[in-house]
Amino acid sequence: MSTQDLVPSPVGPVDVEQAEAALVERYPRLVRIAYLVLPPALGRNRRVLTAHALVQRSLPRRRVPGPGVPGPRRAEDAVDPGYAYVRGEVLRQALIAGLPLRRLALPRRAQFPPLLPHVWGLRLFPRVGGADELALDQRLSRLSGPGRAAYVLRGLERQGDPEVLRVLAAAGVEDPAAALAEADALDATDDPAGQAGPGRAGDPGGAPGAPDGTPGPGARAGRSDRVGEQGGPGRTGGRRGGGPGVGTGVGPGGPGSATGPGGPGGPARTPGAVEGSTGGFAAGSAGGSTAGSTGSSTPPRRLSGAALLESDEFDPCALQARPTDLMRRRQHARAAFVAVVALVVCGTLLGLPGDGWGRNGAAAPSYARNPAAEAALEPGALKRVDPAVWPGATRQDFSVWPARGGLTGDSALLRRALAVWARPGGSVRSSATPGTPVGPPMGPPQLLFAGRVDAMRVVLFHDGLRAVRYAEPVEGTAGAALDFARTDAADTVGAAALVVSRAAGNVRYLTAPWVRETAVRDLLAPAKEPRRLVRDGDGVTDPVPSPAQSGGCARWNTLQLRDREGVRLLTDLGELAPARLLWGPPAAPEDATRPEAREAWARTACRLTAVWAHGVRSVNAWRFARQPLPGGAGQATWVCTRAETWRGTGSRVLAQFLVPSPEVPSALAARSEGSAACGVRNPRVLAGVLWQAPGGDWFVLAAGSPDFTSLETSGGVKGRSDGPLLTLRAKAGARADLAGTLRDGTRMNALR
Repeated sequence: MSTQDLVPSPVGPVDVEQAEAALVERYPRLVRIAYLVLPPALGRNRRVLTAHALVQRSLPRRRVPGPGVPGPRRAEDAVDPGYAYVRGEVLRQALIAGLPLRRLALPRRAQFPPLLPHVWGLRLFPRVGGADELALDQRLSRLSGPGRAAYVLRGLERQGDPEVLRVLAAAGVEDPAAALAEADALDATDDPAGQAGPGRAGDPGGAPGAPDGTPGPGARAGRSDRVGEQGGPGRTGGRRGGGPGVGTGVGPGGPGSATGPGGPGGPARTPGAVEGSTGGFAAGSAGGSTAGSTGSSTPPRRLSGAALLESDEFDPCALQARPTDLMRRRQHARAAFVAVVALVVCGTLLGLPGDGWGRNGAAAPSYARNPAAEAALEPGALKRVDPAVWPGATRQDFSVWPARGGLTGDSALLRRALAVWARPGGSVRSSATPGTPVGPPMGPPQLLFAGRVDAMRVVLFHDGLRAVRYAEPVEGTAGAALDFARTDAADTVGAAALVVSRAAGNVRYLTAPWVRETAVRDLLAPAKEPRRLVRDGDGVTDPVPSPAQSGGCARWNTLQLRDREGVRLLTDLGELAPARLLWGPPAAPEDATRPEAREAWARTACRLTAVWAHGVRSVNAWRFARQPLPGGAGQATWVCTRAETWRGTGSRVLAQFLVPSPEVPSALAARSEGSAACGVRNPRVLAGVLWQAPGGDWFVLAAGSPDFTSLETSGGVKGRSDGPLLTLRAKAGARADLAGTLRDGTRMNALR
């Protein structure tokens, strides 16, 4: 065998129409080839469906070009090019389908069960053959895929060895010679003992078999007659160089012989003879007596494996149908129904807003599906107070504020504001004072304001617990802002104003309807008269420089209001609700509008930065002691500043020491958070500082509220004094612990 024999046969170019015609005309033949090459381990039902699928997928999508340089023409190349191409594709896919799936290798399409054709509820398989067919199927199962392909090509397609090798090589077989050797081994097992076919087809000069059935010259030992020279589908030609086999029988006149095709006797055959795949004839009884000279008949010969390939056992087009496992199918149907129900339930749970069913127990759906919550997000359900209500109300707070602004009728704006309040997106800039819940409204809130301020559309709501500000640009909604501030239990002064806008370091206030006058007072200039602040018809003030947005403490602008009860002083601490400034003892503070209060606040105002954005409701400054300084340096002042919060907890206390010079700011002596000192519950405070006199000496100065009867220090500086004041000499950097005793004998430590 030469290298040229392994080159695929040049079948020439193939058109799609030509391949389709060959596939339709010889469809049963092609399906039989695929069925025989597929591994029997797949099972007959899957082999049938896979064989049909492989043949149907063998049709090319476009014209298949022929070889660039045609090879020498051979007699076997007379096969129809369209049929040859489709048969090669069927073999290639069938060989791939028989390969095992590997873990790291990418699976091929032919290795999967076919999608089409597909049969539901039935199992299809060819008709059942005899014992010979079963034995052949078992022997084929022991061959490799290429070995089965070689056996089928030689036995079913009547191809010689060179052509089998070329077809296998074109189908992608790595070692066609080994596959042909497997087929030879199976051919050897097909020959029954004492029977041999005619001389090997394709061997020049082969001699015909002897009349007694012994192999003729040139026949390969242990092999049945080759069928390579017989005409197969789509090709012509007869035997080449071999003599016919001879069948014997007894005619009416006695023993005689019938010469097979190609013999000198012409095409006549013995009546009743059966043609096998080897070209010989088995003796029959038709046409004459079956008795020979001895009066006995010759037993019929067993068909070879090549002849059995044409059996109905291997015909996947003549099928029988049986039902599948009915009990298992019923179990699978139940399992599929349960899986679909579970999938629907899981999908429903995942589609529910929030966490779905489960840990919330009997709770109603979230606000998106709760009727009360949906009503709270409806602009038409907003509470709007008539402007004539507040003068006759028993209390004056946010609940009697009328709805003001030029956009109170803009339903689209109000709807957006309510929707953002309930479900703020990722692009919304949101802020809230400490302790303020930021959830959706519990019911339809009250509309306080809706209008255009500083190139922004602003909406103010109040729901009894919080004041909520929504702002969006006039052009579009990108850059929306949402601010929350707790305002529960607000009184007349606490509800006197809200911040409506912040822009370019300025702040605008929306004042209550009972506010009669507004002015701006610089807290750091106590002797300076306040500047009148203009408001529009809706109560919105002109812009005021905000201390919360300034970089230093050069000035501290406050909002001075006048109502029917007096003058109030409010300051912006970076929140929606301004804080009220007070002066006096914790039990009876008053608004910081008197000269004494303004002078004290002028020196302590810059310390308000310690309570920015802390949810502060009011800040009270209380002068709890005056103390003479050593060396006649004057009289110092001790001030306690307490910031109360809307939430009631988290109050901050500052103890400040003021020297006599009014230009010198206060010195922070101590600070504490959450302490009751300087408050209504505990109107006492004790603090101390290390002070340097103008002469250079250092002293420990301490002072307590009037309730202290004695003070005492320990640690680096030790000393004691009667009364609420203490002055002790010390060294620079000295540290001491301070404590005092109250009138009732209770011992109290210094603020820290």
